[in-house]
Amino acid sequence: MPELSRQRRLLVLGICCSALLIVSLDNTILNVALPSLRKDLHASVSGLQWTIDAYVVVLASLLMLAGSTADRIGRRRTFQTGLALFTLGSALCSLAPGLNWLIAFRMVQAVGGCMLNPVAMSIITNTFTDPRERARAIGVWGGVVGISMAAGPIVGGALVQSVGWRSIFWINVPVGLAALVLTARYVPESRAPKPRRMDPVGQTLMIVMLGSVAYGIIEGRPAGWTSPQIVGCFALGLCALLGLVAYENRRVEPLIEPRLFRSAPFAGATALAVCAFAALAGFLFLNMLYLQENRRMSALEAGLHLLPMAAMCMVFAPLSGRLVGSRGPRLPLVLAGVAMTASGVLFAAFDAETSDPLLFTGYVLFGIGFGLVNAPITNTAISGMPRDRAGVAAAVASTSRQVGTSLGVAVIGAAVAAGATVTAWWIITGCGLAVLALGTITTGRWAAGTAERAAARIQTDQSRIPVTT
Repeated sequence: MPELSRQRRLLVLGICCSALLIVSLDNTILNVALPSLRKDLHASVSGLQWTIDAYVVVLASLLMLAGSTADRIGRRRTFQTGLALFTLGSALCSLAPGLNWLIAFRMVQAVGGCMLNPVAMSIITNTFTDPRERARAIGVWGGVVGISMAAGPIVGGALVQSVGWRSIFWINVPVGLAALVLTARYVPESRAPKPRRMDPVGQTLMIVMLGSVAYGIIEGRPAGWTSPQIVGCFALGLCALLGLVAYENRRVEPLIEPRLFRSAPFAGATALAVCAFAALAGFLFLNMLYLQENRRMSALEAGLHLLPMAAMCMVFAPLSGRLVGSRGPRLPLVLAGVAMTASGVLFAAFDAETSDPLLFTGYVLFGIGFGLVNAPITNTAISGMPRDRAGVAAAVASTSRQVGTSLGVAVIGAAVAAGATVTAWWIITGCGLAVLALGTITTGRWAAGTAERAAARIQTDQSRIPVTT
């Protein structure tokens, strides 16, 4: 891909960020709308979980395929297809006549969504080739998450309260159409020099693993944790995981490259993404239900209460990107772990929900922590990897985020359904501690050495693979 002017690079960044914005807004607004959905569609807690996890499981299952497909047929083409499907899915969601239809249309959204974020990150990686400039661009990318968190609860609350929950899907349509037109005009096409072969067996095992585990956790309490149905789901998930590891280790060009995980920073970034996004998903799920159902707030009031968290995320996400560019990922990750852990302790041990000052403090701390954690995850996941595998590396990081979101909603939702809210908050606290520990362990000299060796091994192995068409 030819070198672009600075103005063109910034325009490409803006277009890619618009895709992230509609995807992030969609999830944030949906959390605000959960109580309205529960009332209008007569949904149970597990039904609410499925409106989120049906999307997330499909998204996580297909992200790797989307990354490799983009490397093969073209990143711009894949990105445009994703925008079209996500926009169509959003329009269908707004017309859903019942809960099951809504869940099905959310899955259509997810098929489009899997082609957006990792492919957009791959476009950014190949557009911003200077490491320092790339880190700043990723900081802006992370800042968009903060913007969506700040705007989502307010916009979503206003829409749900004034028009109804269906309107939360309408706003994706004009943004998606505009991004589609701008992508065709301004985003250059790019492909990997040596695209990987398709891996249908690995893809199937990935879908079976994530889907069966999510189903088992969400439906475990209603069906009974020891019922054959639930035990069978977990057994199937375990078998799919073991089969995936064994099969991928034998492939020359696997769906998930085991060689990437020889890098401690990359493996750490994957685990960090799972923990951080599980904490975020559980945090939003708990608070939206609590504020609207226990405190009897309107959707807009509940959204405004979350504004301190969202504002801190919006401020600290770009700051984190600059810190990563100038000082490396360790400092923002350690600070993120401390802030997220402290927030969880306030809710778990000091009943922060019952005190407005503690509630405000908990929201501020969590917003700071999550704002700091996102940029180091992305930067670490792709740094040191060959540029022609940027789509794969970014897709692994994005998959980890979605797996974390799925697990967070499933586990925290199950705790809420069982009446164990305090346990749910301790789980979120544990996720914060994991971020702190992983951020410390995987960012030192030893970890950097493993990254260098893993990159060299990947480059050597790649040179032995014939070019495919």
